[in-house]
Amino acid sequence: MDGGPLTQALARLGTGDGEALPELVRLLYQDLHAIARRQLRHERKEHTLGPTALVNEAYLKLSRDVRIDAQSRTRFLGAASVAMRRVLVDYARTRKRHKRGGGQAHEPLDEDAVAAVMSEQEADEILALEDALGRLEAAEARTAHVVQLRFFGGLTTDEIAQSMDVSAKTVQRIWVTGRAWLRKEVGRDLGLAL
Repeated sequence: MDGGPLTQALARLGTGDGEALPELVRLLYQDLHAIARRQLRHERKEHTLGPTALVNEAYLKLSRDVRIDAQSRTRFLGAASVAMRRVLVDYARTRKRHKRGGGQAHEPLDEDAVAAVMSEQEADEILALEDALGRLEAAEARTAHVVQLRFFGGLTTDEIAQSMDVSAKTVQRIWVTGRAWLRKEVGRDLGLAL
């Protein structure tokens, strides 16, 4: 097989090779940790879910997928950033359920730990962002994809442009539009005058 270890691991991941994911995480750990730090930047400073724990939780989510469509480093980091976002959304939903008195849903997250990880306001913000992203994806899937890669994945405009086979100017235009739309929608959902 051509290419270095990263290229080989990415190719094996697409075929469902169970050993490819741990190898990719090892090879890209610094990038994954940086993505986790960016995603946690808006969380409380004292919460217990740190970047390493978020990477680990995302790894568990990714490991449940039989095949991950990630033919490039950029696509894999995008998939990992979406998995991290989903971990935070799961924590927020569990927090809200815990706040309302629980519920008997089968959730792998420990509700007491979730209550210590994020505040009620943080849970509301994460859920509002998730809802707004869902609406954006339904209306403009390409814009939602750019927002996810840029905001959650921390990928550069050039990296996104390369992965989508479009110009950097196109990505920048989509990013500015998507960011403004999300800000308005999340603000509306949270009852903020923006």
